[in-house]
Amino acid sequence: MLKTGYEQLCKLLNAIATWRYFKPVVFVGCAVPAVLLSIKVIASAWIPSWIPLVDSTIGGLGVDPLKTLLHESGEDGLGVLLACLAITPIRRIFKVNGIQKVRRMVGVFAFFYAFVHVGIYLGLDQLCYSVATCEFRSIVNDVLKRKFIFMGMISFTIMAVLAITSTSGWVRRLKKKWQTLHRLVYVAAISGVIHFIWIQKSDISEPLMWAGWLTLFLVIRVYFAIQKRRVVPARIRP
Repeated sequence: MLKTGYEQLCKLLNAIATWRYFKPVVFVGCAVPAVLLSIKVIASAWIPSWIPLVDSTIGGLGVDPLKTLLHESGEDGLGVLLACLAITPIRRIFKVNGIQKVRRMVGVFAFFYAFVHVGIYLGLDQLCYSVATCEFRSIVNDVLKRKFIFMGMISFTIMAVLAITSTSGWVRRLKKKWQTLHRLVYVAAISGVIHFIWIQKSDISEPLMWAGWLTLFLVIRVYFAIQKRRVVPARIRP
């Protein structure tokens, strides 16, 4: 019965992955957090706070807009990044090869949210919205002084490199090195989770949940890597 259920689930997931609208639906799903955050910004900027819609339905940005923007953009980036990391385990466990076609797109969306997160930090927190207003030494000191920002910058830097080299042209240039380079996505995810944990003052239940998912994906990857190493020697035996 379990085998039959597993086979049916594999067929369902393969049907979804080969659906002609699968990629557009994933695109919309990745874009939803950006739309919701934009609505909150618009609501806080132009809709009077006394209108019930702002507090009950949209939520606005609360009493500390900068903190809300940083938190939600960062959480969106980490969530989409983990969704990207979930693609390969799903493909391997359920034999859904078609799901790979959205991995690059989801990864770019993860970088987009990370870029927005860093942009909010630089532009609104550090007031670095132009060359004239940027105090680069102060920003560097802040990054080096506060360890959670340092970990976040490590994650962002790796994601930036991976986003730049995600094109087909870079795949051709780097060849086998491309896959090795893009394994750094796990380092970016680990740094991002640590950044999230360290930024919390008391309750770390939410970042620990993300850490749990990341650990699961890493365990699955290690398991399949071990299985692959066992299979290859068996094939070359005389």
